[in-house]
Amino acid sequence: MSKKKTKAILLCVDAIIAAILIVLDQIIKSKVVEVLADGKEHKFIPGFIYLIYLKNTGAAFSSFQNQKWLLVLISILFMALIAFVMFKLPIGKKFIPANILFSLVIAGGIGNMIDRIKQSYVVDYLGFDFWRSYPIFNFADICVVIGVIGLFLLFIFVYNEKDLDFLRIFEKKNKAEEE
Repeated sequence: MSKKKTKAILLCVDAIIAAILIVLDQIIKSKVVEVLADGKEHKFIPGFIYLIYLKNTGAAFSSFQNQKWLLVLISILFMALIAFVMFKLPIGKKFIPANILFSLVIAGGIGNMIDRIKQSYVVDYLGFDFWRSYPIFNFADICVVIGVIGLFLLFIFVYNEKDLDFLRIFEKKNKAEEE
């Protein structure tokens, strides 16, 4: 199988993973709005996780409140950058975890962006019972956090400098121009 065909299949699998997670995120959020619209707190796992319907008009930790279009623009730019890196990722078993983790980040970003565009706020609903000062979050946030932490660990502990040469696209051009 050619490299282009293998890459196309891999990117399709990434898109399917992201699509499934986005649909799951939107289903959970619609159920939360339907069931928790009363604003009352509900114990999900007593002593650990509680559910509460919250409208977040900002980003992480409620930053950038009421900046809908700025947050949408930042999300689009960030996801475009991730997509670019995914297209540049080398083909090989070593990079499959990175593909999956990038898919999680994109899914979470799109899931929250859908909320922002549709209703000008993100539906948050999960909180830690034992850590009340921690912000309320949602499934899309979990996807982003798992994806980012996983990518951080891969890029720090698994991939070596040579594995990351694909990220040096501008450096290679500059070296070729100097010669």
